[in-house]
Amino acid sequence: MAESLTFDAQTVTEAVAEGIAKIAQATDLEELKAIKTEYAGAESAMTLASKAIGSLPADRKKDAGKLMGKLRADFGRAYGPKEAELKAKAEAEALAAETVDMTLPVTRKPLGARHPLAKLMEDWEDFFVSMGWHISSGPEVEAEWYNFDALNFGPDHPARQMQDTFYVKGNQATDAAGFVGSNMVVRTQTSSDQVRALLEYGVPLYVASPGRVFRTDELDATHTPVFHQCEALAVDKHLTMADLKGVLDKLAVAMFGEGAKTRLRPSYFPFTEPSAELDLWFPDKKGGPGWLEWGGCGMVNPNVLKSAGIDPEQYTGFAFGMGIERTLLLRSDINDMHDLVEGDVRFAGQFVMGE
Repeated sequence: MAESLTFDAQTVTEAVAEGIAKIAQATDLEELKAIKTEYAGAESAMTLASKAIGSLPADRKKDAGKLMGKLRADFGRAYGPKEAELKAKAEAEALAAETVDMTLPVTRKPLGARHPLAKLMEDWEDFFVSMGWHISSGPEVEAEWYNFDALNFGPDHPARQMQDTFYVKGNQATDAAGFVGSNMVVRTQTSSDQVRALLEYGVPLYVASPGRVFRTDELDATHTPVFHQCEALAVDKHLTMADLKGVLDKLAVAMFGEGAKTRLRPSYFPFTEPSAELDLWFPDKKGGPGWLEWGGCGMVNPNVLKSAGIDPEQYTGFAFGMGIERTLLLRSDINDMHDLVEGDVRFAGQFVMGE
């Protein structure tokens, strides 16, 4: 402390000269304020020298005081104009950045944006078309035979119950395949269109069916009664689970980028045997990379092939399906599925730049 209160005229004069030189070189207000703190602040040589005057002999105090007054004045004369110059410069830059050319044409109505679900469904279709698959779109009001019977759902299967399926009032009709008296339902899965495709196109067949499906789900606040699925079906000679896994891994990369992959866990579905739950390895998963459930898959049940008149001894097939909403939620880190259906234009507007 004693050393800090020593008055050294040469040291303080050189320090102030150095500070004035730095003031001249300053390019913005932040830099200028830092120079003031360093050379005129509480711990600066100038401040410490002023404090040290009190400890000088009486015959030296007057000269020391005059010197400090001159140094402070010199520093102030350098600092004041430079501060005004840099303030004016900052204001001019801010005004330039905010300048609006009033002669330019403007869009008086905000532009809309395509819904991200529609864009994602196109991405799905592009993936399958790139592999030479057919894209099929069946009716949303469907004969029960296509929606359940042809897919090996037994007559007492829980999915047929009213709490899961919307039945159409006045619900008997003769459908396009000639099934007289078949009950009509609002389809619960786009798999119903796969049997239609088998009947229409025969085999070999590679088809994907994206579209809307309907389930009651009124007691589950985390679901909506209308959502989108993409079901895919391949029927040909000598197809195996290895072919299924290869397509799934390519689809995962197409939807989620390099590093994505899939794994299969044993499960049960009426229309496939063997069946598997499909998990996705998601590199960008919140909290770190990890596995997430994505859909269901398996080898086509022989009974489904028989329903379409296909000999299961000659042909095999695989099928899989995923929710398109779930894919979008994962890919775009959306927390609430209800954002997809509430119609808020601000939600869709977030995706304009991604198109």
